[in-house]
Amino acid sequence: MRSKIHKEILPRVSKPSRYLGTEWNAVRKSWEETPVKMVFAFPDLYEIGMSHLGLQIIYGLINEEEDFLLERVFTPAEDMELQLRNYGIPLFSLESYRPIKDFDVVGFTLQYELGYSNILNMLDLAYIPLESSRRDASCPIIMAGGPCAFNPEPLADFIDLFVLGDGEEILPEILDMLKTYKNGRPRLRARRSFLHAASGIKGVYVPSLYRASYNGSGFFEGLAPVMKDIPEKITRRVVKDLDKAFFPHKPIVPYLDIVHDRIMVEVMRGCTRGCRFCQAGMVYRPVRERSPRLLEKQIKELVQKTGHGEVSLTSLSTTDYSNIKPLLHNLVSNYASDKISFSLPSLRIDTFAIELAKLVQHTRKTGLTFAPEAGTQRMRDVINKGVTKNDLLEATGAAFRAGWNMIKLYFMIGLPTERQEDLDGIIELAQEVLSQGRNLKGPKERGRVRINVSISSFVPKPHTPFQWEPQDSMEVLRRKQNYLRARLASPKINLSWHGVQMSFIEAVFARGDRRLAPVLYEAWKKGCKLDGWAEHFRYDLWQQSFRERGIDPAFYACRRLSYGEKLPWDHIETGVSRKFLINEHRKALQEAKTPDCRFGKCPGCGVCESMDIEKHFKRGRFGAEIEN
Repeated sequence: MRSKIHKEILPRVSKPSRYLGTEWNAVRKSWEETPVKMVFAFPDLYEIGMSHLGLQIIYGLINEEEDFLLERVFTPAEDMELQLRNYGIPLFSLESYRPIKDFDVVGFTLQYELGYSNILNMLDLAYIPLESSRRDASCPIIMAGGPCAFNPEPLADFIDLFVLGDGEEILPEILDMLKTYKNGRPRLRARRSFLHAASGIKGVYVPSLYRASYNGSGFFEGLAPVMKDIPEKITRRVVKDLDKAFFPHKPIVPYLDIVHDRIMVEVMRGCTRGCRFCQAGMVYRPVRERSPRLLEKQIKELVQKTGHGEVSLTSLSTTDYSNIKPLLHNLVSNYASDKISFSLPSLRIDTFAIELAKLVQHTRKTGLTFAPEAGTQRMRDVINKGVTKNDLLEATGAAFRAGWNMIKLYFMIGLPTERQEDLDGIIELAQEVLSQGRNLKGPKERGRVRINVSISSFVPKPHTPFQWEPQDSMEVLRRKQNYLRARLASPKINLSWHGVQMSFIEAVFARGDRRLAPVLYEAWKKGCKLDGWAEHFRYDLWQQSFRERGIDPAFYACRRLSYGEKLPWDHIETGVSRKFLINEHRKALQEAKTPDCRFGKCPGCGVCESMDIEKHFKRGRFGAEIEN
């Protein structure tokens, strides 16, 4: 099959290196000698999937185990899909070119709701029945994890089991159990008994072992296990010590340009800033840091084994890392002669962040991005952003003085309690930053100052204080976008925004239940795929699918939920208590702030107690400084 694909198919498609599987550090293990075989399935194009650090971590982790192998598959582009269907070739893994159906496990990562249609399309291309109830002894176990798994219900009909929490912690346990169940048992019986047994692993959710109920008004009433030994709640798994977590020593180096074509090193996991709209900030608590000595060792190894010229220090809030400044000083000093550059993917809005940006961008000034999120202080207090207008202006002023000419500002519209004055605040803030930059520059540079303003629409996410809030209707969001566009029209200000129809579908599936599965199936059957790409998104087909299945999508996206209402994700325990989320929601309506627990007192989110984690994640846990 490899020869046929190389000779007859790849010459007909763009970017054929997406499908070669011959990258530097790719792993090829013996198919015959390895008991358990898994393929990591990323439901988007190669360039997106290969930029995902989680893939590199899981790929290295599983392939280091003697009894397991892990290969990769991505959503094929449209031209490649056409060739596969025309030639009758099933979707295959990159490393061995084996059909996906031949693996024991297919593991999807759920990074965003608009990738759901790609999952169905990939299963269909692999000749695997889409519904879990239709899979027989010849089918692999279909697994899924990632941030969207914290509300798994819209995909419950299609996924055999969900993995909740840190994959390094739980995936080897699942594969080890599967190895046991493969030995000496009829495969169909092993499949059924394996899923039953796997439901007993902490962090595993097998949706077929639960029944959903709804009342006469169409409201979700809850999930009930179908057997007594099935847990009522599923608790996510947490890597407690990041220094002991697996580190990918030899990450795959793509030949094709990808979105993030660089070394990625995770300096810490979790965030306690407490933004009330942010799901990641809630479900990945608590903050866990890697020691600076270990990071320096890992970076040295990666530079040697990849050849990359840039290292990204990744986390949800990298400038909050306790030892970020001395660490960066050491790294920049040690690698200056090798011309290795360093980047910070997330910057706080303060002058300390500018100081760090100056340190890592001393030779080349790329743009800086700041996320005030809202245009007024009232609105920033509602969302618990924890920054002021003065913070932003001090940071942008420092950036302009340090040589930057382009600043990107990221805002959200449709946030809870938003008023007209909050929209006007976005306009005024963008214009003030532009004016500030022009005033701080000399005559020759003044004309080069540019402000990029990015606008996204609020999407209510499960397990956040705003999970009960409705999304604005599409008509209201369009009106707000048009208002901003008309008043920010300037050759010096570039305004971009996310499509409201895409945000609407995202919200529907973010807060959805099992009744959305037939809609998803219908939309895929009509041609929906690659929905995260504006040029492929077909809202008209989604509309038809909702209508034909008798589902009102606004019921999920645009309805205010009550505290007493049962939620489709109530059976998932993240460690953050419902009481805390309710209190945070009430504080938002009161425009009251909650301080970061790393720098103030404990707000009582409950994660340390529920996850049996010591409360020692304060700044400076690993010491105040590093020796230079």
